[in-house]
Amino acid sequence: MRVDELRPLAIFDGLTDEQLAELVDGGTEVRVQPGVDLFREGEHANFWWLLVEGAIDLVRHVGREDTVVARMEAPGRWAGGFRAWDEHGVYLATGRGVAAGRVLRVPAELLRERSNAWFPFGGHLIQGLYHTARSIESTARQRESLVTLGTLAAGLAHEINNPAAAATRAVDALAAACATLVTSVGRLANDEISAEQFAALDALRREVTPQTADADPLVRADREQALSSWLARHGIVRAWTIAPPLAAAGVDLAWCERAASILKGSALAPGLEWVATTFSAATLLGEVKESTRRISELVAAVRSYSQLDRASMQQIDVTDGLDSTLVMLGHKLRDSVTVVREYSADVPRIEAYAGELNQVWTNLIDNAVDAMAGRGTLRVATRVEGDSVVVEIGDTGPGMPPQVAARAFEAFYTTKDVGEGTGLGLDIARRIVVERHGGTITINSRPGDTVLRVRIPVRPPSISA
Repeated sequence: MRVDELRPLAIFDGLTDEQLAELVDGGTEVRVQPGVDLFREGEHANFWWLLVEGAIDLVRHVGREDTVVARMEAPGRWAGGFRAWDEHGVYLATGRGVAAGRVLRVPAELLRERSNAWFPFGGHLIQGLYHTARSIESTARQRESLVTLGTLAAGLAHEINNPAAAATRAVDALAAACATLVTSVGRLANDEISAEQFAALDALRREVTPQTADADPLVRADREQALSSWLARHGIVRAWTIAPPLAAAGVDLAWCERAASILKGSALAPGLEWVATTFSAATLLGEVKESTRRISELVAAVRSYSQLDRASMQQIDVTDGLDSTLVMLGHKLRDSVTVVREYSADVPRIEAYAGELNQVWTNLIDNAVDAMAGRGTLRVATRVEGDSVVVEIGDTGPGMPPQVAARAFEAFYTTKDVGEGTGLGLDIARRIVVERHGGTITINSRPGDTVLRVRIPVRPPSISA
């Protein structure tokens, strides 16, 4: 390629023939052939491509299709070369030949050296622009991510605190119950009851099962009052500690009369105290079991959400990710939010980056709850359509104005104040769904019914790394 072929191009106005010759000598002429890619989207932009003649389409991969976002057909148009100013610079699109022609391919390193030598001030401005923009974006994303992490951690701590506190209270009460149990057995031994009496009392105790207890608190309160009066008439001083567990277990006065016929005199009080304490211990053990089960479920949900110890690419059940996300956001789904799950039974497992999809579900669900101002109905649905799985997140909020819906997937666009939301943004959600999974994400919004619909292939033909 000769200098006189490039001299008419306006981009080189201000360069001397010697300077232009340096670019030509350091560059390479590359033929443009229809249908042949010159550079590919996402690869490091190691070269600067200057069109001399012919035409090149700039193509972005959107969903399952390649979309032409621009066409280079005027001589002097250029693309790439971003690593001249940013070591992380990549091609923003694929350059694909449309009409036969030629381009000048200049290494980014040479472009950096020549720009620094010929107009250092301009080079510094461009480099500073790249670094400032990247730094601002990185800092903002990191800040939003930390805020999100703190919000999720606070919510999780709140979810775990209730069962943990219940388990702690139950354990403390269980320790006291065990001490009372030992004391009552000792008092029975001191009263020298016979083995036959103790066996009869134990048989009477086993007749009482949880199924005999009445769930109505008023009925139980009346039963407790009647038992307290009966115990007082029989000279039992600690009636206030014995009556509640007996009433909760469903013990009635007839049962107490049978116990009194077995235990004569001073043995009645420690005998009934022993029975009541066994009921209390069983109840407290049940509370500990339920509380620790709930904590285990929360830990399992966190593990599922974060995808710890799992391959990034795996076969997953999307409902598992949706449920674990709902648990993580449980602090926002209180009495004022009704969660409706509409999971289709025939939804197959899909090949996906589970952790990244969980980020998408987090963002969509969080946005839906915020749109309703924390009050309304959140609908989470899954179904099969052809060879894809469809996930819908719907809310009963006021809906998105058309101008907001039209820009919802733009980078950096948000209607939330600083520090609010998940810090993910629908643009990155779109990238995860579209570019990482070959799917689509759309919005249908009207007052009282906004639905974000994510469609993901069961086995996408290709997934970018």
